[in-house]
Amino acid sequence: MSTKPARTNAPAARAWPHRARELGARLPDGFVIGTGTSAFQVEGGARDGGRGESSWDPFTATAGRIVDGSNASVAADHFHKLDEDVTLLRELGADAYRFSFAWSRVQPDGRGALSRTGLAFYDRLLDGLLAAGISPMATLFHWDTPQRLRGGWLGRDTALRFGDYAHMLGEVFGDRIDSWVTLNDPATVFLAGYALGTDAPGETRRFGALPAAHHQLLGHGLAVQGLRAADVRGGIGIANLHTPVQADSGREADEVAAALFDVLHNRLFADAVLLGRYPEPPEPYALDLRMLLETDPDDLSAIHQPLDFYGLNYLQPSRIKAGPATPKTPAGPPKNLGKSETTVSFPFHVTPFREFAVTGAGAAIAPEYLGVALGELHTRYGDRLPPVYITASGAGFPDVADRYGAVDDPARIDYLAEHLTAALDAVAPGGVADGVDLRGYVVRSLLDGFEWTAGYTQRYGLVHVDFTAENRKRTPKSSYRWLQQVLAAR
Repeated sequence: MSTKPARTNAPAARAWPHRARELGARLPDGFVIGTGTSAFQVEGGARDGGRGESSWDPFTATAGRIVDGSNASVAADHFHKLDEDVTLLRELGADAYRFSFAWSRVQPDGRGALSRTGLAFYDRLLDGLLAAGISPMATLFHWDTPQRLRGGWLGRDTALRFGDYAHMLGEVFGDRIDSWVTLNDPATVFLAGYALGTDAPGETRRFGALPAAHHQLLGHGLAVQGLRAADVRGGIGIANLHTPVQADSGREADEVAAALFDVLHNRLFADAVLLGRYPEPPEPYALDLRMLLETDPDDLSAIHQPLDFYGLNYLQPSRIKAGPATPKTPAGPPKNLGKSETTVSFPFHVTPFREFAVTGAGAAIAPEYLGVALGELHTRYGDRLPPVYITASGAGFPDVADRYGAVDDPARIDYLAEHLTAALDAVAPGGVADGVDLRGYVVRSLLDGFEWTAGYTQRYGLVHVDFTAENRKRTPKSSYRWLQQVLAAR
């Protein structure tokens, strides 16, 4: 279980022009700074080019699922404003852009031939990025399962189809993508989407959702094989949301609950990928998690593929207390708040870190625990851990624009400065994660977008998007200008 770290000494937003130059000068040679988006959150174009439905389309259409009753049919309209967004990336000075393919845009049925019109959009995106000198980091799956794949990740067939899809995209784009991420946050898809029902597809299976975790991991392994068979030139990895876990107290029940949460959220995914085995479940839950002990060894071999990098997404630490959640306590996992409550729960719940301020989305602002997360990866996996990228780090706030669309967001500048500083401190000689080969840091996100069950009530972008305007006007925020200065100071 995680220990309490020392506070980090981070740059302050009130002095950000000076601190930006100071931080930029500190970045190691070759350290990648990028920003990213995900397809469902920003693309829009829901009816364009033969795009099929994803699992999130009917989910958002169900009353009560999304806080503000919105949907992502237009979102930031990245599908139609691609050239403008590439220009924003170029002017920012970003080294890399992490985007995701919308599986149902390029393969509407989740199987069979790829869509020419869907591929054409990503063809333009890649050409634009490369012309601007920006390295493409492509994610194959960021939560938007094709709706026509019946049962989604509960079915083994989805893993097989995902491997085929990866191979086909590798054959089309393998010469132009520098980094491939197979899955984004499979822990969140498993816990929120299939166990608790708070995310798409809204299944409430508790421990019965474990097949959705296993099939995602099997899909990852098959995707790695498919990409390598396509002889892609870029590196291949996976990205998961890791959270340092503490027990709410020294009571045995809380310690066991915290160990269970750590298995379900962190170790189930990283152990399988990096060690080729599932973790031992805490003894009281051995029967509930017996599937982990009965897994076909051939599946584990398929999951345990050599990787070029490991992606760490970080949001906050988790403090866990025994006992099911009540309507006022989130059952987990730690992510956006504001979603509809559920009566389904595990035998634990998340309790707040009251010593930390929170983002507008309710996440604890605890940059020192990013170092803890990096250190835990190093301690648990040693030389099995490949080079690491922080593949998503950012904060949601209900940003308010002035009448010109401008947003002054010093809290986001503080957040990014503190977390980037904490990451660099952690891997420095003598740091808590000394020995981790940290290669880069990706800011979430380039644009304001559809924030899943929070709808448009929270904004994560460096660039403000006016969702009330038909043209979805973009205006760089103060945080964009800050990062621009960081990058210019290297």
